[in-house]
Amino acid sequence: MNKKSMILLTALFLILATGCSKQQAARPPQEVAVKAMQVIQKDTPVTYEFVGEVVAKDEVPIKARVSGNIARKLVKGGDQVQIGQALFEIDRRQYLTTVADAQAQVAQSQAVLSNIRRDVNRYQQLADQGGIAIQSLDTSISQAEQAQAQVNAYQAKLDQAQNDLTDTLIVSPVNGRIGVGELSVGEYVVAGSTELATVSTVDPVQVRFSMSENEYLKFAKMGSSPDAWGQNLRLILSDGSEYPETGQLEQIDRGLANQTGTLAMKAAFSNPQQLLVPGMFARIIAIGENRTGALLVPQRAVQEMLGKTFVTVVDAENKAATRPVTVGPKVGSFQVVEEGLTAQDVVVVEGFAKVQPGTPLAVTLIGPDDLNIPVVK
Repeated sequence: MNKKSMILLTALFLILATGCSKQQAARPPQEVAVKAMQVIQKDTPVTYEFVGEVVAKDEVPIKARVSGNIARKLVKGGDQVQIGQALFEIDRRQYLTTVADAQAQVAQSQAVLSNIRRDVNRYQQLADQGGIAIQSLDTSISQAEQAQAQVNAYQAKLDQAQNDLTDTLIVSPVNGRIGVGELSVGEYVVAGSTELATVSTVDPVQVRFSMSENEYLKFAKMGSSPDAWGQNLRLILSDGSEYPETGQLEQIDRGLANQTGTLAMKAAFSNPQQLLVPGMFARIIAIGENRTGALLVPQRAVQEMLGKTFVTVVDAENKAATRPVTVGPKVGSFQVVEEGLTAQDVVVVEGFAKVQPGTPLAVTLIGPDDLNIPVVK
């Protein structure tokens, strides 16, 4: 191929390439299919959510009142126990001996007292007849009083010995569930020191949660006292289901914790089916103020990047546009938008990750029912 032919071929190639570029430039960009939803505007009760932990209302450590070796374990860890139910038995042989000794001492002292009282009666008769000096009668009466005091002392020892014998049978002080103990039959326990087990009450239970300083101020500034928002609390379990019983705020700490700056609280929930057990985590839902004409978008439509929050909206030309927004509290599966949107805006709910600002959109309008997320009533 000569030089002239190569020049002609190169020119032809450039002409064809230029034509293709112009055709590509003239072709409109392809639309991206997305699902979008009209911003919802409605009067909305705002809810506040706190992470909580289920705790027993009362946890009672079980300790023996007497020392000795464990003779019997009458329950297993995890059993339901009733108040007064026997849990453990301490070896009672030494306490039976102590009771027998105390009974013998009481009987002996009572016999001594009985003899002295008979002497007092005889001396009284003789004194009335002038047969003995009054001093002898007084001495006999004093001996009777001493003997009576001895009887009382031995009787007190007997009462204590009998109480110790009774205390060898350790009973539950409350209704509840007993923990899994580590002590075995034969182990020695020390009175008032060794912890045999713990009994936790099961109905009602409490849910412990904390409120930040800003959240506390928010409630205080809107004039809502704990007596108002602390009633009819809802509980969302870890699997997302809602607990069927509502709760009431029972305890508020005296002040903010120094380390966390939060205010600790406890709410009580009845637990008739014993579904709630200590250690479970759940979310407390409290109803706050009612917002008139609140703007709501699905939480899944809200995007966060570099500390900023924004949504993708469908503009007047059916193209994607990024809109920075200021969000408020969550309401169920929706988010209150305080600034950045109007009730006329349409927000992209699904597919926004595939588009850039200015991308043409093939929009499918959907409603809350299509997303399987209910609007707060």
